[in-house]
Amino acid sequence: MLDNLYRQVIMDHYSHKRNFKELYGSTIRQVHYKNPTCGDVMTLFIELDQNQIRNAAFIGEGCSISMASASMMTELIKHKSVKEISCLRTAFEQLIRHGDTTDGIDLGDCLSLRGVHQLKARHNCALMTWQALDKILKNEKEYCTPLRSY
Repeated sequence: MLDNLYRQVIMDHYSHKRNFKELYGSTIRQVHYKNPTCGDVMTLFIELDQNQIRNAAFIGEGCSISMASASMMTELIKHKSVKEISCLRTAFEQLIRHGDTTDGIDLGDCLSLRGVHQLKARHNCALMTWQALDKILKNEKEYCTPLRSY
């Protein structure tokens, strides 16, 4: 029953992508990212203001997991500090790589991707947008990127 609910959440985010648009302006940072294992592509747009994400959006093409994950992540990180996002990033990778949740960290709809940990070939699909975020925030003092290489 829960697996079916998670599948519905994923398909809803895939079919009705949130924040699927380009952002423009002098405060917008962007990065183009291609999943090295399957060819999914996306461009992530972030508006960072005083160490807080004011807005986040993406455009791209890919499988249901990568596009749903991008939709979920852009919703999750809005109006959060770089430090909070760093904690979310670490918790999400734990969820995808090991199926583990982190106490005190609310991943929202991203929890619906928990089953991906059983599909090692799909890990990069779920992590793609977060890896793009790593590239945008890598020079921010309060952002700690995972020590793994992609």
